[in-house]
Amino acid sequence: MKWFVLLGLVALSECIVKIPLMRVKTMRKTLSEKNMLNNLLKEHAYRLYQISSPGSNAITHPLRNIKDMLYVGNITIGTPPQEFQVVFDTGSSELWVSSLFCSSPACSKHVRFRHLESSTFRPTKKTFKITYGSGSMKGFLAYDTVRIGDLVSTDQPFGLSLAEHGFEDAPFDGILGLSYPDISLTGGIPIFDNLKNQGAVSEPVFAFYLGKTKGSVVMFGGVDHRYYKGELNWVPLTQAGDWRVHMDRISMKRKVIACSGGCEALLDTGTSLIIGPRRLVKNIQKLIGATPQASEHYVSCFAVNILPSIIFTINGINYPVPAQAYILKDSRGHCYTAFKENTVRSTETWILGDVFLRLYFSVYDQGNDRIGLAKAS
Repeated sequence: MKWFVLLGLVALSECIVKIPLMRVKTMRKTLSEKNMLNNLLKEHAYRLYQISSPGSNAITHPLRNIKDMLYVGNITIGTPPQEFQVVFDTGSSELWVSSLFCSSPACSKHVRFRHLESSTFRPTKKTFKITYGSGSMKGFLAYDTVRIGDLVSTDQPFGLSLAEHGFEDAPFDGILGLSYPDISLTGGIPIFDNLKNQGAVSEPVFAFYLGKTKGSVVMFGGVDHRYYKGELNWVPLTQAGDWRVHMDRISMKRKVIACSGGCEALLDTGTSLIIGPRRLVKNIQKLIGATPQASEHYVSCFAVNILPSIIFTINGINYPVPAQAYILKDSRGHCYTAFKENTVRSTETWILGDVFLRLYFSVYDQGNDRIGLAKAS
């Protein structure tokens, strides 16, 4: 079975939160109008550069590439520590794992937290439900000690699942969210914020190097420049709250094929593919010459050598994605495209998942509310 992951949050029930949406001028547009954007980026460029050399404060943690569909890493929870394999996800804020209270078939296939064996475990009565693009879970909030390698977060809020749906074949035991507290559905402090507050990381930054084979890592508290080429290009977030930036356009053969008037892009390590509005994705599939079959769009594998790159322009910088990256191969050896339609209707927003992030080293600077991108080494 081919597995792809879309962990962008879709809905919340149990505690219903209504957030009024209104169109506001983005930070980028405001700064550009005042000719302040370039000055702002230059003024703050030194901070990460100073700690981006070998021997820096960056603490690296290994990740494993599962068939180019997702990246997982090990964490431990409890005292003594119990080990879990989780997805490190920039598209959500919650940390949760399977529990002994869960009777869903998905839970029986995963490592489950044994709460009675942890001396530091502290439960609560708060329940919550999270719906992702690829599944959903219902659970309750608890507290315990969580370790990511040598990093230790004490009294860390995390979820224990009571039910899981859609994760039956998922090669992970839970999800570790790395987005802002603003989108937390439990009200708990996300683990990176807890590490920052407890002084475990020296800088409020983390970064991802997602390789094709071995060597993938997530790093906390700094940046190691050995993982990228050239300089980091800094992009301010459209608003502090999630890892979303303004994108100028998407083009192919010097023609704009999507995002013609500018749009938003969410950089999401928890999503395998590139997700966009239905009408625009259908147009891209047509331009590529892809044929729909079941839930995928297939092309001849020979097309990989002749199809042009698709270019994502962000903050004036072109980020080409060649056909070798956006054409994937299934278990039968057939080739399909990495573009998927977003079924949720909204303003034009694209989710740039692992297909994009394998090509570009990404830095998430919570201190300055910006993302850094550079060509991966």
